[in-house]
Amino acid sequence: MTRIELPGTGDLEVVQVHTPGLGDNSYVLRSGGELAVVDPQRDLDRIEAVLQQLGGRLVAVLETHVHNDYVSGGPALAARHGAAYGVPADAGHTVAHTALSDGDEVSVGAVRLRALHTPGHTPHHISYAIVDGDGTHGVFTGGSVLVGACGRTDLISPEQTEGLTRSQYRSAQRIAALGEPAAIAPTHGAGSFCAASAASADTWSTVARERTRNPAYLAVGEDEFVRGQLSGLLAYPAYYSQMAALNRRGLEAWEAGPVAMLSPADVEQRQSQGEVVVDGRSRGAFAAGHIPGSVNIELDVQFGTYIGWLLPFGAPVVLVLDPGQDPGEAVRQCARIGIESIVGVLEGGIAAWTASGRRTSTYATTDVDGLHRALEVGSGSGLDVRQDAEWTAGHVPGARHLHVADLPGRVEELRDMAAPVYVYCRTGHRAAIAASMLDAAGISAVHVDGGFPDWVEHGYAVSDTA
Repeated sequence: MTRIELPGTGDLEVVQVHTPGLGDNSYVLRSGGELAVVDPQRDLDRIEAVLQQLGGRLVAVLETHVHNDYVSGGPALAARHGAAYGVPADAGHTVAHTALSDGDEVSVGAVRLRALHTPGHTPHHISYAIVDGDGTHGVFTGGSVLVGACGRTDLISPEQTEGLTRSQYRSAQRIAALGEPAAIAPTHGAGSFCAASAASADTWSTVARERTRNPAYLAVGEDEFVRGQLSGLLAYPAYYSQMAALNRRGLEAWEAGPVAMLSPADVEQRQSQGEVVVDGRSRGAFAAGHIPGSVNIELDVQFGTYIGWLLPFGAPVVLVLDPGQDPGEAVRQCARIGIESIVGVLEGGIAAWTASGRRTSTYATTDVDGLHRALEVGSGSGLDVRQDAEWTAGHVPGARHLHVADLPGRVEELRDMAAPVYVYCRTGHRAAIAASMLDAAGISAVHVDGGFPDWVEHGYAVSDTA
Protein backbone atom coordinates (compact mmCIF):
# COMPACT_ATOMS: atom_id res chain seq x y z
CA MET A 1 0.00 0.00 0.00
CA THR A 2 1.41 3.39 -1.07
CA ARG A 3 0.13 6.88 -0.37
CA ILE A 4 0.29 9.22 -3.35
CA GLU A 5 1.72 12.62 -2.47
CA LEU A 6 -0.73 15.42 -3.25
CA PRO A 7 0.70 18.58 -1.61
CA GLY A 8 -1.67 21.24 -0.40
CA THR A 9 -4.88 19.23 -0.62
CA GLY A 10 -6.10 19.23 2.98
CA ASP A 11 -7.72 15.98 4.01
CA LEU A 12 -7.56 14.47 0.52
CA GLU A 13 -5.79 11.10 0.48
CA VAL A 14 -5.07 8.69 -2.34
CA VAL A 15 -3.86 5.18 -1.53
CA GLN A 16 -2.44 2.86 -4.17
CA VAL A 17 -2.91 -0.93 -3.89
CA HIS A 18 -0.25 -2.62 -6.04
CA THR A 19 -0.41 -6.09 -7.60
CA PRO A 20 3.20 -6.95 -8.58
CA GLY A 21 2.48 -10.08 -10.63
CA LEU A 22 0.16 -8.26 -12.99
CA GLY A 23 2.02 -4.96 -12.79
CA ASP A 24 -1.24 -3.19 -11.93
CA ASN A 25 -2.54 -0.65 -9.43
CA SER A 26 -5.92 0.02 -7.86
CA TYR A 27 -6.71 3.24 -5.99
CA VAL A 28 -8.75 4.40 -3.01
CA LEU A 29 -9.45 8.14 -2.69
CA ARG A 30 -10.83 9.73 0.49
CA SER A 31 -12.12 13.28 0.88
CA GLY A 32 -14.44 14.74 3.50
CA GLY A 33 -15.60 11.40 4.85
CA GLU A 34 -16.40 9.97 1.42
CA LEU A 35 -14.46 7.41 -0.59
CA ALA A 36 -14.04 6.35 -4.20
CA VAL A 37 -12.23 3.36 -5.68
CA VAL A 38 -10.67 3.26 -9.15
CA ASP A 39 -9.97 0.03 -11.07
CA PRO A 40 -10.28 -2.52 -8.24
CA GLN A 41 -9.26 -6.11 -8.80
CA ARG A 42 -11.45 -9.06 -7.91
CA ASP A 43 -9.82 -10.01 -4.60
CA LEU A 44 -11.56 -7.26 -2.69
CA ASP A 45 -10.24 -8.11 0.77
CA ARG A 46 -7.24 -5.89 0.05
CA ILE A 47 -9.47 -2.98 -0.96
CA GLU A 48 -11.80 -3.50 1.99
CA ALA A 49 -8.84 -3.32 4.36
CA VAL A 50 -7.88 0.10 2.97
CA LEU A 51 -11.47 1.34 3.12
CA GLN A 52 -11.68 0.32 6.76
CA GLN A 53 -8.36 1.95 7.57
CA LEU A 54 -9.28 5.26 5.93
CA GLY A 55 -12.85 5.32 7.21
CA GLY A 56 -15.83 6.94 5.53
CA ARG A 57 -18.59 6.02 3.10
CA LEU A 58 -17.86 4.53 -0.31
CA VAL A 59 -19.83 6.58 -2.86
CA ALA A 60 -18.29 5.58 -6.19
CA VAL A 61 -16.41 2.77 -7.89
CA LEU A 62 -14.94 3.80 -11.25
CA GLU A 63 -13.34 1.98 -14.17
CA THR A 64 -10.95 3.65 -16.59
CA HIS A 65 -11.57 1.00 -19.28
CA VAL A 66 -12.67 -2.56 -19.96
CA HIS A 67 -9.73 -4.48 -18.57
CA ASN A 68 -7.91 -7.10 -20.63
CA ASP A 69 -5.51 -8.36 -17.98
CA TYR A 70 -7.70 -9.01 -14.93
CA VAL A 71 -11.26 -9.44 -13.75
CA SER A 72 -12.59 -6.29 -12.14
CA GLY A 73 -14.02 -6.35 -8.64
CA GLY A 74 -15.86 -3.13 -9.41
CA PRO A 75 -19.45 -4.38 -9.84
CA ALA A 76 -19.28 -6.51 -6.69
CA LEU A 77 -17.67 -3.74 -4.61
CA ALA A 78 -20.23 -1.15 -5.70
CA ALA A 79 -23.16 -3.49 -5.01
CA ARG A 80 -21.76 -4.44 -1.61
CA HIS A 81 -21.56 -0.79 -0.49
CA GLY A 82 -24.52 0.64 -2.39
CA ALA A 83 -22.14 2.88 -4.36
CA ALA A 84 -22.40 4.09 -7.94
CA TYR A 85 -20.54 1.99 -10.50
CA GLY A 86 -19.16 4.29 -13.19
CA VAL A 87 -17.75 3.03 -16.48
CA PRO A 88 -16.89 4.61 -19.83
CA ALA A 89 -19.97 5.22 -21.97
CA ASP A 90 -20.50 2.86 -24.93
CA ALA A 91 -17.89 0.37 -23.67
CA GLY A 92 -20.46 -2.43 -23.83
CA HIS A 93 -21.09 -3.20 -20.16
CA THR A 94 -24.23 -5.22 -19.46
CA VAL A 95 -23.75 -5.28 -15.68
CA ALA A 96 -25.65 -2.48 -13.88
CA HIS A 97 -23.65 0.73 -14.24
CA THR A 98 -23.59 4.48 -14.70
CA ALA A 99 -22.21 5.51 -18.09
CA LEU A 100 -19.68 8.35 -17.92
CA SER A 101 -18.69 10.59 -20.81
CA ASP A 102 -16.12 13.33 -21.26
CA GLY A 103 -16.69 16.12 -18.77
CA ASP A 104 -18.98 14.18 -16.43
CA GLU A 105 -18.09 14.60 -12.76
CA VAL A 106 -18.45 12.42 -9.68
CA SER A 107 -18.38 14.23 -6.33
CA VAL A 108 -16.36 12.67 -3.52
CA GLY A 109 -16.28 14.85 -0.42
CA ALA A 110 -14.67 18.18 -1.29
CA VAL A 111 -13.30 17.09 -4.68
CA ARG A 112 -14.71 16.01 -8.01
CA LEU A 113 -13.48 13.25 -10.27
CA ARG A 114 -13.83 14.62 -13.79
CA ALA A 115 -14.04 12.14 -16.67
CA LEU A 116 -11.58 12.81 -19.49
CA HIS A 117 -12.04 10.81 -22.68
CA THR A 118 -8.51 9.59 -23.37
CA PRO A 119 -8.77 6.93 -26.09
CA GLY A 120 -5.76 4.89 -27.11
CA HIS A 121 -5.40 1.86 -24.89
CA THR A 122 -9.07 1.23 -25.69
CA PRO A 123 -11.48 3.32 -27.78
CA HIS A 124 -13.65 4.28 -24.80
CA HIS A 125 -10.89 4.83 -22.28
CA ILE A 126 -11.50 7.45 -19.58
CA SER A 127 -9.05 9.07 -17.18
CA TYR A 128 -10.28 10.77 -14.02
CA ALA A 129 -8.86 14.15 -13.00
CA ILE A 130 -8.99 15.04 -9.29
CA VAL A 131 -10.24 18.62 -9.24
CA ASP A 132 -11.50 21.23 -6.82
CA GLY A 133 -11.56 25.02 -6.65
CA ASP A 134 -7.75 25.10 -6.50
CA GLY A 135 -7.25 23.20 -9.75
CA THR A 136 -6.20 19.70 -10.74
CA HIS A 137 -4.26 17.71 -8.15
CA GLY A 138 -3.83 14.46 -10.02
CA VAL A 139 -5.28 12.13 -12.60
CA PHE A 140 -6.03 8.42 -12.64
CA THR A 141 -4.66 7.58 -16.07
CA GLY A 142 -5.54 3.89 -16.36
CA GLY A 143 -3.83 2.62 -19.51
CA SER A 144 -3.09 6.02 -21.04
CA VAL A 145 0.03 7.74 -19.66
CA LEU A 146 1.98 5.26 -17.54
CA VAL A 147 5.19 5.82 -15.60
CA GLY A 148 7.85 6.07 -18.28
CA ALA A 149 5.62 4.45 -20.90
CA CYS A 150 2.15 4.42 -22.42
CA GLY A 151 -0.48 1.71 -22.60
CA ARG A 152 -0.31 -0.54 -25.65
CA THR A 153 -2.84 0.05 -28.41
CA ASP A 154 -2.90 -3.28 -30.24
CA LEU A 155 -5.19 -5.25 -27.93
CA ILE A 156 -8.46 -4.45 -29.71
CA SER A 157 -7.80 -5.36 -33.36
CA PRO A 158 -5.11 -4.93 -36.03
CA GLU A 159 -7.46 -2.68 -37.99
CA GLN A 160 -7.78 -0.22 -35.09
CA THR A 161 -4.18 -0.28 -33.87
CA GLU A 162 -2.72 2.66 -35.78
CA GLY A 163 -5.73 4.86 -35.15
CA LEU A 164 -5.70 4.07 -31.46
CA THR A 165 -1.96 4.78 -31.29
CA ARG A 166 -2.52 8.21 -32.76
CA SER A 167 -5.35 8.73 -30.28
CA GLN A 168 -3.01 7.67 -27.48
CA TYR A 169 -0.55 10.41 -28.44
CA ARG A 170 -3.27 13.07 -28.40
CA SER A 171 -4.65 11.77 -25.10
CA ALA A 172 -1.20 12.06 -23.55
CA GLN A 173 -0.98 15.68 -24.66
CA ARG A 174 -4.34 16.36 -23.06
CA ILE A 175 -3.14 14.87 -19.77
CA ALA A 176 0.04 16.97 -19.90
CA ALA A 177 -2.10 20.07 -20.27
CA LEU A 178 -3.52 19.48 -16.79
CA GLY A 179 -0.40 21.11 -15.37
CA GLU A 180 2.96 20.05 -13.99
CA PRO A 181 2.00 19.71 -10.30
CA ALA A 182 -0.59 17.03 -11.13
CA ALA A 183 0.17 13.49 -10.01
CA ILE A 184 0.01 10.67 -12.56
CA ALA A 185 -1.64 7.55 -11.06
CA PRO A 186 -1.78 4.80 -13.71
CA THR A 187 -3.43 1.41 -13.50
CA HIS A 188 -0.74 -0.39 -15.53
CA GLY A 189 2.98 -0.31 -14.78
CA ALA A 190 6.20 -2.32 -14.71
CA GLY A 191 5.53 -5.99 -15.37
CA SER A 192 2.22 -5.40 -17.14
CA PHE A 193 1.83 -6.72 -20.67
CA CYS A 194 -0.58 -3.79 -21.19
CA ALA A 195 2.42 -1.43 -21.41
CA ALA A 196 3.74 -0.77 -24.93
CA SER A 197 7.33 -0.56 -23.69
CA ALA A 198 9.19 -1.12 -20.45
CA ALA A 199 7.61 1.00 -17.73
CA SER A 200 9.51 2.45 -14.79
CA ALA A 201 9.63 0.55 -11.51
CA ASP A 202 8.05 3.64 -9.94
CA THR A 203 4.35 3.07 -9.45
CA TRP A 204 3.22 6.70 -9.74
CA SER A 205 4.62 9.94 -11.09
CA THR A 206 3.81 13.55 -11.94
CA VAL A 207 3.22 15.40 -15.19
CA ALA A 208 6.54 17.20 -14.66
CA ARG A 209 8.50 13.95 -14.30
CA GLU A 210 6.80 12.33 -17.27
CA ARG A 211 7.70 15.25 -19.52
CA THR A 212 11.35 14.23 -19.05
CA ARG A 213 11.04 10.50 -19.77
CA ASN A 214 7.73 9.43 -21.28
CA PRO A 215 7.80 8.50 -24.99
CA ALA A 216 4.60 10.49 -25.52
CA TYR A 217 6.50 13.67 -24.61
CA LEU A 218 9.95 12.78 -25.94
CA ALA A 219 8.76 11.84 -29.42
CA VAL A 220 9.16 14.50 -32.09
CA GLY A 221 5.55 14.50 -33.21
CA GLU A 222 2.78 11.97 -33.60
CA ASP A 223 4.35 9.91 -36.39
CA GLU A 224 7.54 9.26 -34.40
CA PHE A 225 5.45 8.28 -31.38
CA VAL A 226 3.45 5.81 -33.48
CA ARG A 227 6.59 4.19 -34.87
CA GLY A 228 8.09 3.87 -31.40
CA GLN A 229 4.95 2.48 -29.80
CA LEU A 230 4.46 -0.22 -32.40
CA SER A 231 8.06 -1.43 -32.60
CA GLY A 232 9.18 -4.26 -30.37
CA LEU A 233 5.80 -5.06 -28.82
CA LEU A 234 5.87 -8.21 -26.71
CA ALA A 235 3.42 -11.06 -27.05
CA TYR A 236 0.68 -10.90 -24.43
CA PRO A 237 -1.01 -13.71 -22.47
CA ALA A 238 -3.66 -15.81 -24.18
CA TYR A 239 -6.11 -15.30 -21.32
CA TYR A 240 -6.50 -11.64 -22.33
CA SER A 241 -9.03 -12.76 -24.94
CA GLN A 242 -11.37 -13.87 -22.13
CA MET A 243 -11.31 -10.80 -19.91
CA ALA A 244 -13.40 -8.21 -21.76
CA ALA A 245 -16.50 -10.39 -21.90
CA LEU A 246 -16.20 -11.26 -18.19
CA ASN A 247 -15.77 -7.62 -17.23
CA ARG A 248 -18.66 -6.38 -19.32
CA ARG A 249 -21.08 -8.76 -17.63
CA GLY A 250 -19.42 -8.58 -14.19
CA LEU A 251 -18.29 -11.38 -11.89
CA GLU A 252 -18.84 -11.83 -8.19
CA ALA A 253 -16.01 -11.01 -5.80
CA TRP A 254 -13.45 -13.68 -4.99
CA GLU A 255 -13.49 -14.93 -1.42
CA ALA A 256 -10.65 -16.88 0.18
CA GLY A 257 -11.50 -20.44 1.17
CA PRO A 258 -9.90 -23.81 1.87
CA VAL A 259 -8.16 -25.75 -0.90
CA ALA A 260 -8.99 -29.44 -1.18
CA MET A 261 -6.28 -31.90 -0.12
CA LEU A 262 -5.70 -34.75 -2.58
CA SER A 263 -4.01 -38.09 -2.01
CA PRO A 264 -1.42 -39.47 -4.45
CA ALA A 265 -4.12 -41.82 -5.75
CA ASP A 266 -6.47 -38.86 -6.30
CA VAL A 267 -3.80 -36.97 -8.22
CA GLU A 268 -2.91 -40.00 -10.33
CA GLN A 269 -6.56 -40.55 -11.22
CA ARG A 270 -7.18 -36.91 -12.08
CA GLN A 271 -4.07 -36.79 -14.23
CA SER A 272 -5.19 -39.91 -16.09
CA GLN A 273 -8.47 -38.12 -16.84
CA GLY A 274 -6.61 -35.26 -18.52
CA GLU A 275 -6.36 -32.79 -15.67
CA VAL A 276 -3.11 -30.80 -15.59
CA VAL A 277 -0.67 -31.26 -12.72
CA VAL A 278 1.15 -27.98 -12.08
CA ASP A 279 4.16 -28.11 -9.79
CA GLY A 280 4.82 -24.76 -8.15
CA ARG A 281 8.09 -25.72 -6.46
CA SER A 282 11.45 -24.22 -7.33
CA ARG A 283 12.95 -25.13 -10.69
CA GLY A 284 15.80 -27.02 -9.02
CA ALA A 285 13.52 -29.10 -6.81
CA PHE A 286 11.32 -29.93 -9.78
CA ALA A 287 14.24 -31.04 -11.96
CA ALA A 288 15.46 -33.30 -9.14
CA GLY A 289 12.16 -35.18 -8.96
CA HIS A 290 8.60 -34.58 -10.14
CA ILE A 291 5.40 -36.32 -11.13
CA PRO A 292 5.80 -37.53 -14.72
CA GLY A 293 3.86 -35.31 -17.11
CA SER A 294 3.60 -32.38 -14.72
CA VAL A 295 4.43 -28.77 -15.62
CA ASN A 296 6.75 -26.60 -13.52
CA ILE A 297 5.36 -23.08 -13.01
CA GLU A 298 7.04 -21.67 -9.93
CA LEU A 299 4.65 -20.15 -7.40
CA ASP A 300 5.94 -16.61 -7.64
CA VAL A 301 4.11 -13.37 -8.45
CA GLN A 302 3.67 -14.39 -12.11
CA PHE A 303 2.16 -17.80 -11.41
CA GLY A 304 -1.38 -16.82 -12.41
CA THR A 305 -0.20 -15.11 -15.59
CA TYR A 306 1.51 -18.26 -16.85
CA ILE A 307 -1.40 -20.49 -15.86
CA GLY A 308 -3.65 -18.27 -17.96
CA TRP A 309 -1.15 -18.12 -20.80
CA LEU A 310 -0.08 -21.75 -21.14
CA LEU A 311 -3.14 -23.80 -20.21
CA PRO A 312 -6.57 -23.90 -21.83
CA PHE A 313 -8.68 -21.28 -20.04
CA GLY A 314 -10.45 -22.88 -17.10
CA ALA A 315 -8.75 -26.27 -17.47
CA PRO A 316 -8.80 -28.24 -14.17
CA VAL A 317 -5.48 -27.89 -12.33
CA VAL A 318 -3.96 -30.04 -9.58
CA LEU A 319 -1.21 -28.37 -7.55
CA VAL A 320 2.02 -29.82 -6.19
CA LEU A 321 3.74 -27.54 -3.67
CA ASP A 322 6.37 -27.58 -0.97
CA PRO A 323 5.03 -27.61 2.61
CA GLY A 324 5.89 -23.93 3.11
CA GLN A 325 4.08 -22.73 0.00
CA ASP A 326 0.54 -21.34 0.23
CA PRO A 327 -2.01 -22.91 -2.13
CA GLY A 328 -4.32 -20.01 -1.32
CA GLU A 329 -1.91 -17.65 -3.08
CA ALA A 330 -2.09 -19.79 -6.22
CA VAL A 331 -5.89 -19.77 -6.08
CA ARG A 332 -5.98 -16.01 -5.52
CA GLN A 333 -3.74 -15.29 -8.50
CA CYS A 334 -5.85 -17.47 -10.76
CA ALA A 335 -9.10 -15.96 -9.52
CA ARG A 336 -7.83 -12.50 -10.44
CA ILE A 337 -7.99 -13.56 -14.08
CA GLY A 338 -11.25 -15.47 -13.80
CA ILE A 339 -9.80 -18.97 -13.43
CA GLU A 340 -11.52 -20.99 -10.71
CA SER A 341 -10.45 -24.47 -11.73
CA ILE A 342 -7.76 -25.38 -9.19
CA VAL A 343 -9.29 -28.60 -7.89
CA GLY A 344 -6.85 -29.29 -5.07
CA VAL A 345 -3.29 -29.73 -3.87
CA LEU A 346 -1.30 -32.92 -3.30
CA GLU A 347 -1.35 -33.46 0.45
CA GLY A 348 2.19 -33.99 1.73
CA GLY A 349 3.72 -32.79 -1.53
CA ILE A 350 6.16 -34.77 -3.62
CA ALA A 351 7.35 -36.64 -0.51
CA ALA A 352 3.90 -38.21 -0.20
CA TRP A 353 3.99 -39.17 -3.86
CA THR A 354 7.34 -40.95 -3.58
CA ALA A 355 6.38 -42.54 -0.25
CA SER A 356 3.40 -44.14 -1.99
CA GLY A 357 5.79 -45.96 -4.29
CA ARG A 358 4.93 -43.96 -7.38
CA ARG A 359 7.76 -43.08 -9.75
CA THR A 360 9.19 -39.63 -10.43
CA SER A 361 10.93 -38.11 -13.43
CA THR A 362 14.11 -36.05 -13.39
CA TYR A 363 16.22 -34.02 -15.80
CA ALA A 364 19.59 -32.31 -15.66
CA THR A 365 20.30 -28.67 -14.95
CA THR A 366 23.31 -26.56 -15.85
CA ASP A 367 24.46 -22.96 -16.27
CA VAL A 368 25.56 -21.00 -19.33
CA ASP A 369 29.08 -22.43 -19.03
CA GLY A 370 27.61 -25.91 -19.31
CA LEU A 371 25.52 -24.80 -22.28
CA HIS A 372 28.61 -23.38 -23.98
CA ARG A 373 30.63 -26.56 -23.41
CA ALA A 374 27.85 -28.75 -24.80
CA LEU A 375 27.36 -26.66 -27.94
CA GLU A 376 31.10 -26.36 -28.51
CA VAL A 377 31.50 -30.13 -28.80
CA GLY A 378 28.14 -30.73 -30.50
CA SER A 379 26.67 -32.57 -27.52
CA GLY A 380 23.07 -31.43 -27.78
CA SER A 381 21.28 -28.33 -29.08
CA GLY A 382 20.04 -25.01 -27.74
CA LEU A 383 16.45 -23.79 -27.47
CA ASP A 384 15.67 -20.13 -26.75
CA VAL A 385 12.18 -19.67 -25.29
CA ARG A 386 12.23 -15.87 -24.88
CA GLN A 387 10.01 -13.39 -26.69
CA ASP A 388 10.63 -12.54 -30.37
CA ALA A 389 12.01 -9.09 -29.53
CA GLU A 390 14.48 -10.60 -27.06
CA TRP A 391 15.62 -13.18 -29.60
CA THR A 392 16.12 -10.61 -32.35
CA ALA A 393 18.21 -8.40 -30.08
CA GLY A 394 20.70 -11.23 -29.50
CA HIS A 395 20.81 -15.00 -28.95
CA VAL A 396 23.07 -18.01 -28.64
CA PRO A 397 24.53 -18.90 -32.07
CA GLY A 398 22.92 -21.99 -33.57
CA ALA A 399 20.02 -22.06 -31.11
CA ARG A 400 16.45 -22.59 -32.24
CA HIS A 401 13.77 -20.14 -31.13
CA LEU A 402 10.26 -20.90 -29.92
CA HIS A 403 8.54 -18.70 -27.35
CA VAL A 404 7.50 -20.62 -24.25
CA ALA A 405 3.84 -19.69 -24.78
CA ASP A 406 3.89 -21.38 -28.20
CA LEU A 407 5.22 -24.68 -26.87
CA PRO A 408 1.88 -26.31 -25.93
CA GLY A 409 0.78 -26.49 -29.57
CA ARG A 410 4.18 -26.90 -31.20
CA VAL A 411 6.34 -29.11 -28.99
CA GLU A 412 6.24 -31.88 -31.61
CA GLU A 413 8.28 -29.64 -33.91
CA LEU A 414 11.24 -30.08 -31.57
CA ARG A 415 11.63 -33.84 -31.87
CA ASP A 416 14.22 -33.45 -34.63
CA MET A 417 16.57 -31.46 -32.38
CA ALA A 418 19.80 -33.09 -31.32
CA ALA A 419 19.43 -34.43 -27.80
CA PRO A 420 19.61 -33.29 -25.16
CA VAL A 421 17.88 -29.95 -25.71
CA TYR A 422 19.39 -27.19 -23.57
CA VAL A 423 16.60 -24.73 -22.78
CA TYR A 424 17.43 -21.13 -21.84
CA CYS A 425 15.67 -17.78 -21.40
CA ARG A 426 16.67 -14.58 -19.58
CA THR A 427 16.64 -15.77 -15.96
CA GLY A 428 15.79 -19.48 -16.03
CA HIS A 429 12.10 -19.03 -15.10
CA ARG A 430 10.58 -19.54 -18.55
CA ALA A 431 13.23 -22.12 -19.38
CA ALA A 432 12.06 -24.19 -16.41
CA ILE A 433 8.49 -24.14 -17.71
CA ALA A 434 9.67 -25.12 -21.18
CA ALA A 435 12.02 -27.86 -19.95
CA SER A 436 9.16 -29.40 -17.97
CA MET A 437 6.98 -29.40 -21.09
CA LEU A 438 9.68 -31.07 -23.15
CA ASP A 439 10.20 -33.64 -20.41
CA ALA A 440 6.45 -34.32 -20.28
CA ALA A 441 6.50 -34.91 -24.05
CA GLY A 442 9.37 -37.39 -23.73
CA ILE A 443 12.04 -35.08 -25.18
CA SER A 444 15.35 -35.10 -23.33
CA ALA A 445 15.81 -31.65 -21.81
CA VAL A 446 18.45 -29.81 -19.80
CA HIS A 447 17.38 -26.71 -17.92
CA VAL A 448 19.82 -23.79 -18.14
CA ASP A 449 19.55 -21.81 -14.92
CA GLY A 450 20.51 -18.18 -15.28
CA GLY A 451 20.14 -17.06 -18.86
CA PHE A 452 21.19 -15.02 -21.86
CA PRO A 453 22.51 -11.99 -19.91
CA ASP A 454 24.90 -14.40 -18.18
CA TRP A 455 25.95 -15.76 -21.57
CA VAL A 456 26.82 -12.22 -22.69
CA GLU A 457 28.57 -11.39 -19.42
CA HIS A 458 30.78 -14.46 -19.81
CA GLY A 459 31.95 -13.14 -23.18
CA TYR A 460 30.52 -15.90 -25.38
CA ALA A 461 29.65 -15.21 -29.03
CA VAL A 462 26.25 -13.71 -29.80
CA SER A 463 24.08 -13.76 -32.93
CA ASP A 464 21.73 -10.84 -33.45
CA THR A 465 19.89 -11.93 -36.58
CA ALA A 466 16.95 -14.33 -36.63
